[in-house]
Amino acid sequence: MATETLKSGTGAGGTSVIRRVLLDNGALSALVVLVVAMSLLSGDFLTTQNLLNVGVQAAVTAILAFGVTFVIVSAGIDLSVGSVAALSATVLAWSATSAGVPVVLAVVLAIVTGIACGFVNGALISYGKLPPFIATLAMLSIARGLSLVISQGSPIAFPDSVSRLGDTLGGWLPVPVLVMIAMGLITALILGRTFIGRSMYAIGGNEEAARLSGLRVKRQKIVIYALSGLFAAVAGIVLASRLVSAQPQAAQGYELDAIAAVVIGGASLAGGVGKASGTLIGALILAVLRNGLNLLSVSAFWQQVVIGVVIALAVLLDTLRRKAGSGAASSAGAAPGAPGSGRRNALKLGGAALCAALVIGAVSFFNSGSSGGTTKVGMSLSTLNNPFFVQMKEGAQAEAEKAGIDLTVTDAQNDASQQANQLQNFTSSGVSSIIVNPVDSDAVGPGVRSANKADIPVIAADRGVNKADTATLVASDNVAGGKLAADALADKLGGKGSIVILQGTAGTSASRERGAGFAEGLKAYPDIKVVAKQPADFDRTKGLDVMTNLIQSHPGVTGVFAENDEMALGAAKALGSKAGKSVSVVGFDGTPDGLKAVEAGTLYASVAQQPAELGKIAVQNAVKAAKDEKVESTVKVPVKVVTRENVADFS
Repeated sequence: MATETLKSGTGAGGTSVIRRVLLDNGALSALVVLVVAMSLLSGDFLTTQNLLNVGVQAAVTAILAFGVTFVIVSAGIDLSVGSVAALSATVLAWSATSAGVPVVLAVVLAIVTGIACGFVNGALISYGKLPPFIATLAMLSIARGLSLVISQGSPIAFPDSVSRLGDTLGGWLPVPVLVMIAMGLITALILGRTFIGRSMYAIGGNEEAARLSGLRVKRQKIVIYALSGLFAAVAGIVLASRLVSAQPQAAQGYELDAIAAVVIGGASLAGGVGKASGTLIGALILAVLRNGLNLLSVSAFWQQVVIGVVIALAVLLDTLRRKAGSGAASSAGAAPGAPGSGRRNALKLGGAALCAALVIGAVSFFNSGSSGGTTKVGMSLSTLNNPFFVQMKEGAQAEAEKAGIDLTVTDAQNDASQQANQLQNFTSSGVSSIIVNPVDSDAVGPGVRSANKADIPVIAADRGVNKADTATLVASDNVAGGKLAADALADKLGGKGSIVILQGTAGTSASRERGAGFAEGLKAYPDIKVVAKQPADFDRTKGLDVMTNLIQSHPGVTGVFAENDEMALGAAKALGSKAGKSVSVVGFDGTPDGLKAVEAGTLYASVAQQPAELGKIAVQNAVKAAKDEKVESTVKVPVKVVTRENVADFS
């Protein structure tokens, strides 16, 4: 009987320990639920290679989040870490290449840059009395602007010696994961074993009490934000190493992911609570979500919905756990063993698990981006926030359905790092071929090389891939299109006048190539003067705002060239009645809205690229390459200037 009791007690104790570990850490519970759900829903998820992919994809967010943990524990906020990461990487790349600084010194300069940005944040908050939200929001803009100024809007090649941080050890262990672990241990050490760590908790718990107890709160805050800047610099270097280039637009929005990871990990935005292990778990939850949803072929649009819902569920689970804990503490000694308390907690955990699994399963079943065939093709588009690429996706999906192949389309959201993650996921899931529309031709290289090693053919669409092998490039000629736009606008203006150029997103190859082609074509018309060039990020609203501002300083402008139709339509709106009459506007892409404006006379012309045809041809070549059939090295989709006279042929 004694033996049986001992065994029973031991078993119950083990179960109790597991239950207590899960219930005392809502983020860990959520992570376990997600891993189990993804493993059941996708046979490709629980493989060694894919789990390593998850680690790599979590690394940059986790490193940023470790730095943000210091700030949030002290009841602050840091919105600048993504921009500081990009600036630090740009400083390293520029100083090591253009300035000829030794690589070791360039790395030191990058780290110092991050610390300096954090120092300024801390000084503005402590001595300038600015709210942390405002101070770091200002630094977000300053750091991003400096990154663009230093790089002139173009990616800068990263030194080979530093790029090894993005490689693997022994051909399988990713270095970014090791850096993430090292930075996590440093974070845990600082929070748990140092004076500054204890100060963070004291300031976050009650700043006035901390000050009265003798802490030099202002100085401590400067150190806290400087630490956040240092971690951001390390994250920027790791990110640029993965992409083999410093991208001036890199890490946009990463500050929100970092804050989300910290909060999911159990930290309180009110301060005084937070730990390194929780932050790591939060970053892993985000990475597992994105990785798993790619593997499940969930639509790029629905992925954002699912991620938001699961984040809310994870935080809700942790809130329920905290309430349960405080309720138990207030009960007279009945806490863990109170009748029904364990059952209630287990039901809460089970309910959250069921909700997460149902959300992921339902969306993956009803809203997958696949066409349901046997040949699997992955397609990574630079963005789906642009009608041109939406049409490319629609053309590709129509062809995939016709051919009976399984096509998964993902949206990189103009983020080269996110696109690298998507290519990794495609490679590990064993697709037959990959179609990639690069955010940046250099940054996509490492991801394509991984596919090359796995013998997966890659089709480049609209933009080429540098330093990697592709089966074919399906594209229209952006440079030639830019020249055609120059000829069309010059012909309309009679060879003379003053014009404005609205540029696309700085650093993108489409903007560079279209701008270069237009500038080359304009050389034949010396009487046409470019009075202003301003970026409007391929966005209609920004095109409207930028053109409205330019009209004030250049009221006599007679022509506008916009590097896509969206900006052209925004410019036409700003010009009002002048558009199509005293001011001629030429766009690029031949989108449906652009063609309607050409037909109405609001736009004089648009250079049509036939994006749906481009997507269709890309899928056709992807299928051929998957079957080892011969494909041409380059397939050109014709471009043509569309005016009012021939718009009916394109509409």
